[in-house]
Amino acid sequence: MARPLPDAGPLRTLAASNFVYAVGSGLYLTAGVLYFTQDRRLPAAEVGLGLGIAGAFSLAVGIAVGHLADRRGARGVFGATLAVQALATAAFLLVDGFWPFVVAVSVAVGAKGAGNAARSPLIRHHGGARPQAFRAYLRAVTNIGISLGAVLAGWAVQIGSHSAYRVLVVGNALAFAAAAALLYRLPPVPPVPAAAGPRWGALRDRPYLALTLLDGVMAIQFKVLTVAVPLWLVTATTAPRWLISGTMLLNTVIVIACQVRASRHVDSPRAGALAYRRSGVAFLLACALISLSAGVPAWAAATLLLTAVVVHTVGELWHAAAGFEVSFALAPSHATGQYLGVFGLGAGLAEAVGPTLLISLCITWGRPGWYVVGGLFTLAGLVAPVVVRRAGSRAAPPSQTVPAQAQALGGARGQ
Repeated sequence: MARPLPDAGPLRTLAASNFVYAVGSGLYLTAGVLYFTQDRRLPAAEVGLGLGIAGAFSLAVGIAVGHLADRRGARGVFGATLAVQALATAAFLLVDGFWPFVVAVSVAVGAKGAGNAARSPLIRHHGGARPQAFRAYLRAVTNIGISLGAVLAGWAVQIGSHSAYRVLVVGNALAFAAAAALLYRLPPVPPVPAAAGPRWGALRDRPYLALTLLDGVMAIQFKVLTVAVPLWLVTATTAPRWLISGTMLLNTVIVIACQVRASRHVDSPRAGALAYRRSGVAFLLACALISLSAGVPAWAAATLLLTAVVVHTVGELWHAAAGFEVSFALAPSHATGQYLGVFGLGAGLAEAVGPTLLISLCITWGRPGWYVVGGLFTLAGLVAPVVVRRAGSRAAPPSQTVPAQAQALGGARGQ
């Protein structure tokens, strides 16, 4: 089994900073929209539009900040993005209309996207030859932190007072600031000299761009459990509504317990391509089970939905492991931040189009739409080996020596 904590040193510091940050994220993910609609009295349509604008802005800054992390040093750039996110989140307290909301949330979401790209060189530098394994570990840590933040946010939502929501926002900002402060316990990561060739090589790397698009299609699956399943459960099934929380809890527990283990044998681009293919099949099966939950007794609907969540989460574990592997393994070491910034575009596009696509197909169309969505995931999984093989035709980045902390995470090679 994986050790609960890496040895003292850079990996533990990164994990601690990630955990504190995830607690703050859990506060916002659970109650952020409610804060703006219930406490700041913004119309839900305006909140949705503002979040869409913020998402587009985030796509624009991720690549540039990732490139800056490569050239200027990842620790300082990543720490700066966390500090900006803390300040922007604190500014939520001052929001009194649509445009102040758009400005504040765009800066916060943009800093988050930029931070994801800027963090990648740190993971590669300290994670050794298998940074993908440490990235999987961080995903498990993230789910623990978000779960704790969600529990704390439940207090604010239950009380529903102005003071309770203000405490939530302040707690969110303080968590981001604390994550930034913890980060400065890391030794500085020296900038990587630029290699000969175009400055924005990731945007010219067509095979890697194709891989980004493929992962973006697969990333729509993250919205299945947070958007499509809750709406389907309420509008099309007789399952009890408390099962919405039950499905999310079941998904989170499985990810926390199994993400590192699921990533153990996904240790090459070829293994990543096969994991994509397996995940596509799992998503198709899960979509079919969800579709069958309509028109049956409550107990049968609940059983089908819970089974579907388990199958879907297995696919999610494989998809995440595949993305960790291929995104790092096929990115040149001198441009990790830039390449991972590009790879993040896929998830950003899925974030933007996923909810509308799933609602149109699965909720508005109904049962046939679930099979179309499942078929889309399966098709992407079947195409993955071809795309990964083309992206891997470039020279592989040089390997590094695995530090003792990275080996200790799983107790075995590839963990």
